[in-house]
Amino acid sequence: MHYVYILRSDLLNRYYIGESENVVKRLKEHNDGYFKSSYTSTVNDWIVYLSIECSDRIQARKVEKYIKSMKSRKYIQNLKEYPELISKLKNKYK
Repeated sequence: MHYVYILRSDLLNRYYIGESENVVKRLKEHNDGYFKSSYTSTVNDWIVYLSIECSDRIQARKVEKYIKSMKSRKYIQNLKEYPELISKLKNKYK
């Protein structure tokens, strides 16, 4: 099982979107600065804002790419507020 995860940093007031098999492990890596040159290494207050379960890595990558392409904070917030948007998105990339 793969997941698209959206992290939130209060210090940066920003979101980060990624994909992984293990969201808990990946969150720890982001907060520990494991990805040295990554945008997320600048702070260590990341929390999982939203996690979207996908059927496989291919679907997860497509969903991740679509969310990133929206370039919209409001869209990310709407994904959490309106779960039916997630269902539509996953169906689009079956």
